Amino acid sequence: MQLSFLKPVGDRPGPWASVYVDTTHNTEDADKRQELAARATAAELREQGADDATVRAVHDRLTGAGEEGTTASAGRALFAAGGDVVLDVPLPGAPSAPFAEWGPLPRIAPLVETVGEAPVCLVVSVDRTGADFALRAAGSGGGDGSDAGHVSGADWPIHRTASADWSERHFQNRVENTWEHNAGEIADAAAEAFEESGASVLLLTGDVRERRAVHDKLPEPVRAVAYESEHGGREPGAAHNALLERDLAQVLADYERDRAAAAMDRFHAGAEPVGGTAPYAAAGVPALVEAAREHRIATLILGHNGSDAAREVWVGPDPDQVGVRASDLQYLGEVSPSSARADDALVRAAVASGADAVVVNDPADVPSGGLGAVLRWTEPARQG
Repeated sequence: MQLSFLKPVGDRPGPWASVYVDTTHNTEDADKRQELAARATAAELREQGADDATVRAVHDRLTGAGEEGTTASAGRALFAAGGDVVLDVPLPGAPSAPFAEWGPLPRIAPLVETVGEAPVCLVVSVDRTGADFALRAAGSGGGDGSDAGHVSGADWPIHRTASADWSERHFQNRVENTWEHNAGEIADAAAEAFEESGASVLLLTGDVRERRAVHDKLPEPVRAVAYESEHGGREPGAAHNALLERDLAQVLADYERDRAAAAMDRFHAGAEPVGGTAPYAAAGVPALVEAAREHRIATLILGHNGSDAAREVWVGPDPDQVGVRASDLQYLGEVSPSSARADDALVRAAVASGADAVVVNDPADVPSGGLGAVLRWTEPARQG
């Protein structure tokens, strides 16, 4: 998965409030339960030493105070620092173990694992006037998913005529131009929504001509993970479609399988140096920390319940200030390092260096300790 959606928290100094919350309050007393959950979260953060401004920001976001258009979802992950909620991400499902934690780094590794285990698709339902965006996970029941916004293009002229008259041909050219313009607007908005949401793949549905035009106008990194479905669309009820659900499940399953397999192939192939090059795979916290400091992590690999994930490392305010020992940070310019988990420190470093990540579910294929990385290639050492 791409980690660009974590950029807002990647290089901002802490300390951080990290909150994973269940938002499936669909009973008659939902508002009351929401307020009670927000109060409990605020109390827990305050007890751990969080400042009042940050606690208040988290509480207000969880209750929706002063926040318009907060998306409904089964769960949310919030990250706040300095009195601001910096990142608020809808989850594909309720977190299995909700928690609130105050610490030097944002607890972003669980978010990567959650999204990686159940990759999310940005469904873009298009017609010639605009598009609706929704975040969907496999098995979500064919519903609309979490609303991720919409975009509207020019609404006139959009209909062609059958006349061959010169003025009508001129009008038809204007219609074609409107379609083309709207496709560009939709593609730009879809690319932005894709990056901000942390989705892994994009699925275009709706008008066949417009979705093809939008696909062709997407930026290359997004177009590489963009697919089309002839089912669904913007019409009422179109999202409640068993065939669309089938297409969505297939796209996400293929993506998850192919990404994990490709990453592990690269990892195993790069474990040994070849032809004078350094190994381009790493496992174990010391090797991974060194790679993070050198900005060499290309793909971070996370497994389940690995012993290395919670191992203590030492960090400074900058993403590449990470060491196995507190004394290591003195050489990196930080005299007052903080203790943090290895998985969070490595994810932060991966975000800052433009790396991606993959979650490996097969215990037999996970690197020893549960953490690994495919590294960026280094040039062979020169002789003499």
